[in-house]
Amino acid sequence: MAGNSQRPNRRTSNKKGAQVGSGGKRRRGLEGKGPTPPAEMRKGHIKNRVAGAKARQSARRPAARRGGKGTSELVVGRNPVVEALREGVPASTLYVQQFIDNDERVREALKLAADRGGVHLMEAPRPELDRMTNGLNHQGLVLQIPPYEYAHPEDLSAAAYDDGEDPLIVALDGVTDPRNLGAVVRSVAAFGGHGVVVPERRAAGMTAGAWKTSAGTAARTPVARATNLTRALEAYRKEGLFVVGLAADGEAEIQDVAALDGPLVIVVGSEGKGLSRLVGETCDMRVRIPMPGGAESLNAGVAAGVALYEAARRRRA
Repeated sequence: MAGNSQRPNRRTSNKKGAQVGSGGKRRRGLEGKGPTPPAEMRKGHIKNRVAGAKARQSARRPAARRGGKGTSELVVGRNPVVEALREGVPASTLYVQQFIDNDERVREALKLAADRGGVHLMEAPRPELDRMTNGLNHQGLVLQIPPYEYAHPEDLSAAAYDDGEDPLIVALDGVTDPRNLGAVVRSVAAFGGHGVVVPERRAAGMTAGAWKTSAGTAARTPVARATNLTRALEAYRKEGLFVVGLAADGEAEIQDVAALDGPLVIVVGSEGKGLSRLVGETCDMRVRIPMPGGAESLNAGVAAGVALYEAARRRRA
């Protein structure tokens, strides 16, 4: 009975109709995207860089590379020799002229060298000392300073992470006065920093003058030497350290920089020229130190001390 047969209902579309409570939208369109990921997981965020650096540093590292050795140095004259020995400047040999007038300074130099240990005492004729010092007025006392053993820039951040701390490092760009280097080393030690980086060329090194200005802190604060300072700073940035350059025309004041409480490199330029162009462009940010008194600039040692104090204050907060 064909007249009574019924045709089955057929769908003309596979689309679902509007669902109750959806406002006509599909269910998938109403689904949320989940909570906002924390800063440590957001690519490009400074905390993401820090977290990545810590994860990489947690793996076992190969033996640290060294930054090479400096050259040996001679400290000449009775007062300079006594001061160097008093300040703990490393020394390998004390040369004493034969038949020297044994005054108070000579006696003190001999006693300091003997008490320290490890300093060889050598008696030499005056012509030999004249030859060693190229005719300088040595007054019968010459102290030989051994070559300084520089660290590698990577050593500084690695040692900080090994101790469970965020690195705090100062890099010097174009600073040629060893006394400024010594003052920076002293400030780094005072505010809990992890070392100083200097360029290999056209920069102050760890001479006897730098040792004396550091007031003994150079014995526990490493100084690293970089073949190329710009590349060393780029490597620090890849590790997750925030690189701040001190500049009189910086875009922000130092107290307004939020990243000071994390892994940090503070770059200080020379008093006259400031940061070089390439180094300034490599920094994550160039910041200025407010000076209500109107001074145009600070020397490297003072500027580094101010910046280190602010970073240390943030870390204690």
